[in-house]
Amino acid sequence: MLTSLVRPSKINSMQRTYSIYEAKAKFSEIIRAVKMRRKVVVTERGTPVAEVVPYQEEAEESMSGRLERLTRMGAIVPAAGRFSAKTMKVLPGASERFLKEDRGD
Repeated sequence: MLTSLVRPSKINSMQRTYSIYEAKAKFSEIIRAVKMRRKVVVTERGTPVAEVVPYQEEAEESMSGRLERLTRMGAIVPAAGRFSAKTMKVLPGASERFLKEDRGD
């Protein structure tokens, strides 16, 4: 019997693959598979282009965890060196002069 040879955790993690054409035609089947905690890969001409995975509520993550995740995704790029900003001296009337110049007064 198959179930005695394969661990249930392995059955649930088995990956299914569909071409884009098949995925459009069998969308309900894909959703059923994902509801059963299976990952589905969609391919275009044999090359994986998308992955449909079960939805999971994300635990609130720390700022460092979020930065790490965004870096892995390529959404942000870490600075090459340590950032340091110099404080600027604010001259009296500078804000008014800036606003007048910006407004064309």
